[in-house]
Amino acid sequence: MMLKKLHLTFSVVIIFLFNLSSSKAELQIPNNSILPAEVIKIQLVALMNNNEKFNDGGIEQTWNFAHPENKKNTGPLTNFKMMIKGRSYQMLLNHLSHTITEVGSSDKWAQFEVIILDSEKIYHKFNWQVEKYTGDGPLKDCWLTTMVSSPIPLGSSI
Repeated sequence: MMLKKLHLTFSVVIIFLFNLSSSKAELQIPNNSILPAEVIKIQLVALMNNNEKFNDGGIEQTWNFAHPENKKNTGPLTNFKMMIKGRSYQMLLNHLSHTITEVGSSDKWAQFEVIILDSEKIYHKFNWQVEKYTGDGPLKDCWLTTMVSSPIPLGSSI
């Protein structure tokens, strides 16, 4: 009886760990075939559905597409999570809709105007910039986020 209980507990733990690792494995990783606007779309959809795959999965997905220089400025993932959940960017979490409009680009950078409708039905505008990574390694030639401005409130949708 005790052995059967132990086996059942072990099985539950294995299933839990498998689900946890497979959820994190579902996050997209940068590759050089993803276009600049698609990078932003991946990040916004993830933030819109932050806890859908796992707790803070949207924030982690966004982190995956942050440029290494940007990561240096924001600190490790734990700091990035706190920053996104803070007053400046919390409206991105679980927002209702978004639009992405290119405002300028070259072969090395692209800048977009992003407008989101937050869960309180208030519009916010951001300037969002991506750059092509020029270093070596798996990120070479991938488009990654280098800058997201502070939000500019645009008012209520009502």
